[in-house]
Amino acid sequence: MLTLVIYDISDDKKRTKLAKNLIRYSLQRIQYSAFKGDLNSHDRFVLAKEVKKYLSCETDSIYIIPLCQRCFSLVDILCQSERSLRDEEIKVI
Repeated sequence: MLTLVIYDISDDKKRTKLAKNLIRYSLQRIQYSAFKGDLNSHDRFVLAKEVKKYLSCETDSIYIIPLCQRCFSLVDILCQSERSLRDEEIKVI
């Protein structure tokens, strides 16, 4: 299922490590603090457990958002580039 991971981490080192960890899950960066990719429910569960270590203060947050095909079709994406989040074929697992 398409999954969005969006985060706000205050510590630079932890933020960099989190981004590298998300890449290991084959997620693709779509914004500075946002990644997307296909994750099954087990991988989302494991990821949610792993990323807690990157939170260091009350204001830090990590959102892991699964999107079904129907929900994703309702998303409005506004950008200047020719390539957007919707350009890639989305596989529903």
